[in-house]
Parts: sequence; structure tokens; C-alpha cells
Amino acid sequence: MTTIFITGASSGLGEALAREFSNEGVALGLLSRRLERLDLLANDLLGTVCSFSADVGDPLAMRAVAEEFIRSVGVPDVVIANAGISAGTMTNFVADQEVFERIMRTNVLGIVNTFQPFIDAMEKRGSGTLVGISSIAGFRGIPGSGAYSASKAAATAYLESLRVELSSSGVRVLTVCPGYIKTAMTDVNPFYMPFLMDAGSAARSIKKAIDKQKRFHVMPWQMRIVACFLRLLPRLVYDQLFKRAPRKPRSL
Repeated sequence: MTTIFITGASSGLGEALAREFSNEGVALGLLSRRLERLDLLANDLLGTVCSFSADVGDPLAMRAVAEEFIRSVGVPDVVIANAGISAGTMTNFVADQEVFERIMRTNVLGIVNTFQPFIDAMEKRGSGTLVGISSIAGFRGIPGSGAYSASKAAATAYLESLRVELSSSGVRVLTVCPGYIKTAMTDVNPFYMPFLMDAGSAARSIKKAIDKQKRFHVMPWQMRIVACFLRLLPRLVYDQLFKRAPRKPRSL
């Protein structure tokens, strides 16, 4: 039986991933802060489903969940650190400091806290895949979204470090950098979102990347071109192009 553990599974991309992987031969571990939403989702899924309520920013809680999951169904074959939050932020607003901290804790340390309790067991077995959901928002600093861009840049760098650290262990690391995915997190954006994907298509794309044992995956394919373009833009040109870009609302 294939075992898969997914964080942020109660809605959006996490829910779509749970549905994409659901079948009679799979044991799913689904984690969210909203257990009631997970229980409703579990009723629609096939195979074994274990639901857990925890904050990915809490390392002790995540270790306890991992231990329970391993006791219940075994060491996971795939761990997907999907949980993430987003909000517009401005450094000059004192109230946004707490938002900065929450975004960094969830989007960066949340990945660390998700992977850490499973790595030793996966290394001992000599196999498994760790999947971290980052974003193309981490390729350059997006004005008005400093916390989110910084968190995704940090996530991408961390995942690369981890991939190399585990390269001889049999445990693979996949960094996923989506563009815009239609979820509650993007529904609040008051601006046009090019190449917007639905969550189901995004989940299928991620599953294919896992099956192909990819190391780095940007989706949709059009965003790979955008990502390359953003990386190559000189700073002066980037500053001029983006200084008047629309901003994400300051709320979380």
C-alpha cells in the first residue's frame, strides 16, 4: 500500500491533491487546522484516510502527528508540505510585523516541521519523496507581498539544500513552484492573474512530477517562461516594471 502525507489538506490545492491520490491502494494522512473539514473530505475519498489537526508551525505537534501516522499506517512514501498562507504586507505598518512572522513560520518552518519527523525513517528504508510547495513568487520580490515572496524564496533555497543533503540516501526532494492557482487564497486578489490554473489541474501536474522523479517543477508550462524572464530582468528594469504593480490586500 502506498502511503502519502499531505498538509494543508482541507481546501484548495491540498484538498485537490488528496482527491488526486485517493484510491483503494493508498493510505492518506491529511493534516489541517480544521479537522471538521478534513472529516467531510475523508468521506469522499477511497482507501485508508487518517485525519490530523495541527499547526505546521508547531514542531512538537508535528512530531506527535508523524509518530501517530507511522504507527497507524507506516513510513510514508510521499510527504507533501503544502500548507501555506498569504497576505499583502508593508514593512512600514507596525501591525504587519505579526503577519510577517506568521507567514514565515507557516511557509518556511512549516515545511521543515513537516519533513523533519519523517526523514530518519525514510532514510533507514532508503526511499521516499519529500515535496515542498514553493512559488514563482519567490523568484523576485513582489511589491506589497514582501513576506510571501521572502517566505517562498527561503522555501526554495531550503528545499535545494535538503535535496543535496539527501541525494545519496534514496530520499528524493521535489520543489514545486506554481504560478496562480484558483483557491480561496487567490480569490481575494484584485488583479488579473495570468495562466490561472484550477486546483485539480495543479494537483495532476504535481502528481506527474512526482511520478517522473523530478527535482524542480514550475507549473503551468507558460510560467516556466515567465520565471526565466523574471530571473533575467536587470534590477533597474524590474524596479520600473513592478513599482506600479497592483498589490495584494493587507489582511490575513
